[in-house]
Amino acid sequence: MLLAQSALATPDAIAALIDSKSQTSATNKQDDALGSFMDDKQLLERLGDRASSLVNTSMGFLGMPYRLGGNGEQDGGVDCSGFVRAVYQRTLGKVLPRRAAEQADATKTIQKDELQPGDLVFFNTMHRAFSHVGIYIGNNQFIHSPRTGSVVRVEDMGKSYWQSRLNGARRVDTTQNDSVEIK
Repeated sequence: MLLAQSALATPDAIAALIDSKSQTSATNKQDDALGSFMDDKQLLERLGDRASSLVNTSMGFLGMPYRLGGNGEQDGGVDCSGFVRAVYQRTLGKVLPRRAAEQADATKTIQKDELQPGDLVFFNTMHRAFSHVGIYIGNNQFIHSPRTGSVVRVEDMGKSYWQSRLNGARRVDTTQNDSVEIK
């Protein structure tokens, strides 16, 4: 049910953007408004597909054990940044930096109210900024690999623990060529 709810957030956002673009095109009386609308719609669908793919790939990690320095099954588990790195590499061929703070530095800052499925959320869980990272999946929820003795799971960002530790949100530039390391 959680996946179904998070998948609904993206199409609604896409529909709203398409509607606003359609109205803007009509207001500006562009000669090729329908063609412009179709191009925008195709772009938004592609972005929506990427977000859905990121969420689906991340859900495949549910239950995987936490392992400090782990990057996936080959290591017997993942830590928070290894999880994020593995999801982006498997889904989009993007190679993010290894540490959470480096991932924050390599991505675009966005406001919390701009979060879309597939964006990264960062927390201060070790008395330093950007010490923990997860992937936003919609409906104020994120998926992450929390700590030793735990497994990859979904959490509610509305819980006081996460609210008080949120450092910020970031977006990965997915317009770069695949298999490019982001530095």
